[in-house]
Amino acid sequence: MNRNPIITCAVTGAGDTAGKHPDLPITPSQIATAALEAADAGAAIVHIHVRDPSTGKGTRDVDLYRQVLEQVRAANGDVIINTTAGMGGDLLIGDPDPFDFGSDGTDLVSGLERLAHVEALKPDMCSIDCGTLNFGEGHQVYVSTPNMIRDMAKRVRELGVKPELEIFDTGHLWLANTLVDEGLIADPPWVQLCTG
Repeated sequence: MNRNPIITCAVTGAGDTAGKHPDLPITPSQIATAALEAADAGAAIVHIHVRDPSTGKGTRDVDLYRQVLEQVRAANGDVIINTTAGMGGDLLIGDPDPFDFGSDGTDLVSGLERLAHVEALKPDMCSIDCGTLNFGEGHQVYVSTPNMIRDMAKRVRELGVKPELEIFDTGHLWLANTLVDEGLIADPPWVQLCTG
């Protein structure tokens, strides 16, 4: 068995984390610099989320991804760039009305819309969250239906981008194996077990 580790560094992490540490990278240049520092420290893969520079909140802005990827690729052609494709799955269930989905905090688009930056920039890898789950606090749910996941897997394969299958529970692992069996994901799959 190969025991050589492959280190991945998500330099900003997901979620609304900008206020949690004063040195969290927010601008494209800061994110690119942090990614390059991670690569210099031994990370083979950098996992990229971009942030709105004015608010620090996560965004799907293709131009911000472009700025980060161009800076990283110009400085280091060896590090593997893995962009998130998870943005756009946030659903805030209303309280007390559970059918009030217009609440601030909902950012829900189709699986293919979550791939806009992947379509435009073709990173080496992109993440695909393999199911719906409770994520965060309160009434927030992350939505990723089996058909959304199949659409994303098919499109990513057509683009020649390696998917990182993010697994949060055993049902997600079952679906990931099913996607391989269906030919939507190349075998062997790249799987990330998300346990924290």
